[in-house]
Amino acid sequence: QVQLVESGGGLVQPGGSLRLSCVASGSEFSIYGMAWYRQAPGKQRESVAGISRGGSAGYTDSVKGRFTISRDNAKNTVYLEMNSLKPEDTAVYYCNAIRGAVNYWGKGTLVTVSS
Repeated sequence: QVQLVESGGGLVQPGGSLRLSCVASGSEFSIYGMAWYRQAPGKQRESVAGISRGGSAGYTDSVKGRFTISRDNAKNTVYLEMNSLKPEDTAVYYCNAIRGAVNYWGKGTLVTVSS
């Protein structure tokens, strides 16, 4: 079992920045691939960024060049650095841990981009 707790969300103006954190507990963090997803009001949950056990990262097109995912295995934490935020980035952001068919989710943190 893995427990995931996200933090760092909040209200930010367009063009601003936020850093989300997700702390994992309960199992060996380094064996999991990690990802961030988001779900905007009235929309389906979508993948935002992922990082492999070895540190290889991938992003959905809409956030490339603006968001950066990273992980610190010593701290059992994955981060999402978000820059140049846009109103369309407004969503609940969820942390995900995956290994094979096993999938864990956090409860999410709300990011609101508005002036």
